[in-house]
Amino acid sequence: MRPTQSPFPATRLRRTRATPALRDLVRENTLTPGDLIWPVFVREGENIEEPVPSMPGVNRLSVDRAVEAAREADALGIPAICLFPYTSPENRTADCAEAWNPDNLSNRATRAIKSAVPGIAIMTDVALDPYSDTGHDGFVVDGRIVNDETVEALVRQALSQAEAGVDIIGPSDMMDGRIGAIRGALEMAGHHDVTLLSYAAKYASAFYGPFRDAVGASGALKGDKRTYQMDPANTDEALRCIERDLAEGADMIMVKPGMPYLDICRRAKDTFAAPTFAYQVSGEYAMLTAATQNGWIDGDRAMMESLMAFKRAGCDGVLTYFAPRVARTLAGN
Repeated sequence: MRPTQSPFPATRLRRTRATPALRDLVRENTLTPGDLIWPVFVREGENIEEPVPSMPGVNRLSVDRAVEAAREADALGIPAICLFPYTSPENRTADCAEAWNPDNLSNRATRAIKSAVPGIAIMTDVALDPYSDTGHDGFVVDGRIVNDETVEALVRQALSQAEAGVDIIGPSDMMDGRIGAIRGALEMAGHHDVTLLSYAAKYASAFYGPFRDAVGASGALKGDKRTYQMDPANTDEALRCIERDLAEGADMIMVKPGMPYLDICRRAKDTFAAPTFAYQVSGEYAMLTAATQNGWIDGDRAMMESLMAFKRAGCDGVLTYFAPRVARTLAGN
């Protein structure tokens, strides 16, 4: 039973809002650099920072520059970065074999960063879309994305990433049964401590467009992903997906996109009390950045407010392209 508060004027709720000191004392949620995972796009070459036009301020980085980004993240107190490869067209094939090549771009970047910045956690993406000539997360047979054959390939991809030294594997494909298959394979191979952060509730969203530009998948994509990503109208289904993935061996769960699905974050945390993350996706970043560039909103305030919304909704952390800027803002720089 909620306690009854005294009526006005004995209760004046504005009293605790009167000064910065009082607001700090009663603040219910806090945001720190330790809450952030920084998504980083990597590409071939040396000494390259290539702007992503649909994501102002975000670049594709050659491996040497990705190492520098990891050093920056570490210095700012950001505990993890997540690598996404921009795969050249010749490495996009029907069999997606580049996905488990030990020397693919993602694995080389992982080894280079681990060598230079051993203390930072590296997260990688498990899905076939960066390596597929169709742009889909799974194999396409007769116009249909097939589940079980895809899961076998995702296991091979996850094992190659674990061998390269990743700390967190993030299956983002939304195939059924892939968490159990990957967890079983990791255990069999001796990778007992590799963490699985499952994209357990990933919606078929319109907010992914700039990301697909960044990894080069926009032009390749044929059709859409609604047969395997979730219907934006559904909430109970998200809980079923999360429950299944936790039962199959996921250590942490992800809701994607972020701000349009804060209700899912809250339900997930309240229901399962598992480590819960959200991805502030490329479309969210692009909208806030464009509005800032047009002078329509205060960019720094909107950035911080949007991230606090995730904490208020129960998230333990957020993947966000704003990560280094947020960390510098929190440090007063």
